[in-house]
Amino acid sequence: MYGDHRQIWERIVEVIKSELTPTSYNTWLVHIKPLAIIDNVLFLSTPNTFTKNIINGRYINIIYDAASKASNKLYEIKILSEDEEEYREIKESIEKENLTESTTLSTLNPKYTFDTFVVGNSNKLAHAACLAVAQAPAKAYNPLFIYGGVGLGKTHLMHAIGHFINKHQSGYKIMYVTSETFTNELVNSIKDDKNEEFRNKYRNIDVLLIDDIQFIAKKERTQEEFFHTFNTLYEANKQIVISSDRPPKEIPTLEERLRSRFEWGLIADIQPPDYETRIAILKKKAQTENLNIPDEVLA
Repeated sequence: MYGDHRQIWERIVEVIKSELTPTSYNTWLVHIKPLAIIDNVLFLSTPNTFTKNIINGRYINIIYDAASKASNKLYEIKILSEDEEEYREIKESIEKENLTESTTLSTLNPKYTFDTFVVGNSNKLAHAACLAVAQAPAKAYNPLFIYGGVGLGKTHLMHAIGHFINKHQSGYKIMYVTSETFTNELVNSIKDDKNEEFRNKYRNIDVLLIDDIQFIAKKERTQEEFFHTFNTLYEANKQIVISSDRPPKEIPTLEERLRSRFEWGLIADIQPPDYETRIAILKKKAQTENLNIPDEVLA
């Protein structure tokens, strides 16, 4: 129902910037946000009615012209201010759809957010990279590869990315999955002759968070399928985040074509925490669980 309005608007903006002075763009058009595409209508939002009226009066023809140049389709353009009822109705519908997508396309632990993650010297690079990815999917680091030992926070960070995008980005389809689940679903799709459904599930998303990728080593058919899934998502400018217990070059029997792709973006490691970070983690966990534990016990 809502279409890929963000990418379309990004292309339109590129055209607009080439035709307007920076002053004109930064004064008025920079405030426009893409809201949705419904029945070939591109809905755009502005902070208030005053800005909306200025844009409709001075710049609407420029937007139409840029839209026709940036897209193969001829869109109707409708601008709404954020204080309009129609804006609120569309926003509410999008949020409901996002909730459905979150339920069906991801399994995110509500406790694993950036707010509950304790940052220390051992994990600050991985944390910063994950936050950058969450704030700008497919624009910061793609793919992002996180590695470290068991229990150091890789899964926590991956879930945190999903939660952040769900909260701050409209219409993103997010999939969190372990490589074991990916393999099992692939096997079942082959057995039940549902390969197309399997591929559609994993290739028609905006963000793929795949955990414990080391387990696809030695599984030739899984590596083959994930190779094509990776390519499809990457070429469509979709975000890919991968975790493992070791860096790509140390995963045995991982195909070289996958290894090289995993190294295209940023590789961030998580080391075991130092004493101070361990205490901070324990305190945060106690706080999250509403437990009152004396400092001398934690130490």
